[in-house]
Amino acid sequence: MNSPINASTTQWTTLCQQSDLVPHSGVAALHNSEQIALFYLPGETDQIFAVSNYDPVAKANVIARSLMGDIEGRLMIASPLYKQRYDLQSGECLDAEELRLKRWEVRLREGVVEVGGTC
Repeated sequence: MNSPINASTTQWTTLCQQSDLVPHSGVAALHNSEQIALFYLPGETDQIFAVSNYDPVAKANVIARSLMGDIEGRLMIASPLYKQRYDLQSGECLDAEELRLKRWEVRLREGVVEVGGTC
C-alpha cells in the first residue's frame, strides 16, 4: 500500500469505495474540481496510485483509460491516445522528460479510498 512519509499531517478526503475500483485498471474520480485517475493493483499489499487524469500531450482527460504494465519492474501506464508512458510512482514520463503527471497521496482504509495532498 502506498503511504505518505508523514501521514499525521496529511488531510485525508474520502474519494470512493474500494469496490468502485477495477483491478489492474484505471478509473476516473473527481477531487476538488480536478479529475484524478486511480489505478488499483490488488494483492497482499493492495496498491492504489492517484495521478492526474489529464493527458498533457492529447490535452484531454483520458489517463484513466491507460494500459497498465511494467518496464523492468517499474510500474507504468501508457496513455491511450499517443502512448506516452508514465511511471505510476513518480508521475514522470518515460518518453519525454519534460512531461510529468501530477500525483496525490492515496490510501485504503477499511474499504474506503482516501486521497491526501499532491506529491
